[in-house]
Amino acid sequence: MYEYIIGKVTFISPYYIVIETNGIGYQISVGNPYRYSGKTNEKIKIYVHQVIREDAHLLYGFGDLDEKQLFLKLISVSGIGPKSGLAIMASDDHGGLINAIESEDAAYLTRFPGVGKKTAQQMILDLKGKLGELETSDAAVEAMTKRPDTQSANQSLTEALEALSALGYSEKEIKRITPKLEELGKQPTDEYLRNALKFMMKR
Repeated sequence: MYEYIIGKVTFISPYYIVIETNGIGYQISVGNPYRYSGKTNEKIKIYVHQVIREDAHLLYGFGDLDEKQLFLKLISVSGIGPKSGLAIMASDDHGGLINAIESEDAAYLTRFPGVGKKTAQQMILDLKGKLGELETSDAAVEAMTKRPDTQSANQSLTEALEALSALGYSEKEIKRITPKLEELGKQPTDEYLRNALKFMMKR
């Protein structure tokens, strides 16, 4: 089982990034691929979790060990698979997620894609009191998002909307927040996506 991979970011899509090391490109699914836009062709360390299925070997990536541990806690809950767990992690508001579980705020949890009332209650039942040791690495997130904006606003917005779709948000949900994103003016893809996820959580 892999713990982490150190290599260069060679490709970014709405669904995954590619990390190349020793001549091998690893396709890694991450919650917000555009977080790594400023790291293209730079060497990074990314923690990974491997899922082996009959038809595929999949890698899910995280910026630090705490993120990975939180993901593993989430997918231990019945009804939450790796894709749903990654979508929950994408907002970067891990403190808000933990607070919602600790305060038994099921309504907040159902705002995540793929989380209904039953799954939200199961999250609270299984995870309450078990997440206190996890801390979020806001500094790491900020470091990865500081980069020059080399994309057009339209391209950046389109990529952000595609990333929302990849996370499991419906076309109706995406259309609801698109005008709010357009009002922000020119932004890099990562900022559009980060704001989009905040808007989704405020519905």
